[in-house]
Amino acid sequence: MNYKTENIWKTVDAKTEDQIQRFSGQYASFMDKNRTEREFIRSTVEFLEKKGFKELSEVETLDSGSKLYALNREGAVLAAVTGKKKLNQGINLIGAHVDAPRIDLKPRPLFEEKELAFFTTHYYGGIRKYQWVTLPLALHGVVVKQDGSRVNIAVGMNPEDPVFYITDLLPHFAGKQREKKLKEAIKAEQLNVLVGSRPAAEDKSQRKNSELGDNELTPVKKALLKLIKARYDLEEEDLISAELQLVPAQKSRDVGLDGTLLGSYAHDDRVCSYTALRALTAVEKPEKTAAIILVDREEVGSMGSTGMQSRFFENALARMLTRSSPDYSDLLLRETLENSTALSGDVTAGFDPDFAEIASRNNTSLLNHGINMTPYTGARGKGGASEASAEFRSRIRRIWNENQVAWQATEMGEVDKGGGGTIAKFLANYNISVLDCGPAVLSMHSPFELASKADIYHTWLAFKSYLES
Repeated sequence: MNYKTENIWKTVDAKTEDQIQRFSGQYASFMDKNRTEREFIRSTVEFLEKKGFKELSEVETLDSGSKLYALNREGAVLAAVTGKKKLNQGINLIGAHVDAPRIDLKPRPLFEEKELAFFTTHYYGGIRKYQWVTLPLALHGVVVKQDGSRVNIAVGMNPEDPVFYITDLLPHFAGKQREKKLKEAIKAEQLNVLVGSRPAAEDKSQRKNSELGDNELTPVKKALLKLIKARYDLEEEDLISAELQLVPAQKSRDVGLDGTLLGSYAHDDRVCSYTALRALTAVEKPEKTAAIILVDREEVGSMGSTGMQSRFFENALARMLTRSSPDYSDLLLRETLENSTALSGDVTAGFDPDFAEIASRNNTSLLNHGINMTPYTGARGKGGASEASAEFRSRIRRIWNENQVAWQATEMGEVDKGGGGTIAKFLANYNISVLDCGPAVLSMHSPFELASKADIYHTWLAFKSYLES
């Protein structure tokens, strides 16, 4: 048969369109509630438990249809529905990441200059720094006090909340700034976030700001620390043991007039994490065990205890094997891994007519044409990525075609123009057959990314049909 793709909206019926709109609305609500990886993982666990999943430590034996999850430090989760076949015959796995580019606070963030107080920051992931200035920002995260108690912070998403703000230079004095390269126009150390300007009540014994030592409090900083103490019962030193992130404060919105496109922060890659979660919870008693693994740290190389390069995945799988086989061995774990297959769910760059020069001719990804099958990522000569075998691509083609999934075969951009990576190569290190796939987005890594609602829905269909195969 000839290969062709078609805009999904050309043939969608009223019932399916209602399903697409309802699904994208549920996704948007989930995204607006969960702005950080910790929040996303917490809500994922809540969703799993509502669907009858139990924490692995509470499960003594695994039978066909058992629903379980294993949590790793609120940064990663493995969830599974056990199949009719034995675990060592392999699993159908979907992997995706829950972290997104953002701006983090430094360990000692609060400082004052000329009676303006700021948080100093360190950006996370591949942001374009100029996109994050003069933008309403929300502050989300967790502070762990010396006694181990936790304080969750979430300020900026509710209409009555204040927001945070990074200033930019006015055009009247931006002559030299305009002459700089785009990547140099805003420096990383200029991403200071304005947080206050009210000084504490004047203390006659207090010296001038210019005479204060590093450890002495300036008036506005002093007032802010008092406010933070009153509102959250936090001391300045508590901010050292904190994970606080600045994320865009705007909520998900329809883009355009026809209701086909959804704008949101962190489509990359929570769109694949959410659709994988929804796909797994729609599976009842699959032939092979169906599983998802949602991880952190992909945007900075997948390193760390909650990234895909940690041992969490194989440790959780080993714990599952001890509950399904009385004769557990390391060899059994290796057999399970080698007999498994995986989809690495991650977004790709959609075709943008304003930047057509970076697209790969005849292999570019089109919005509204379904999930992308991307055999390899990487850069230049396929560097830094795994490549899905022809056999596995053939299997996925068959599954998707039999289940009326809209899909397209693409690669990410013109050769030698750039590139990108996913967690696929780390899954492949286990000798697992793995294929990259996911919906296209426009303005990837920006504070407000764009995706097709139809593509999001068909990503869910694609994941569900694979898990059930």
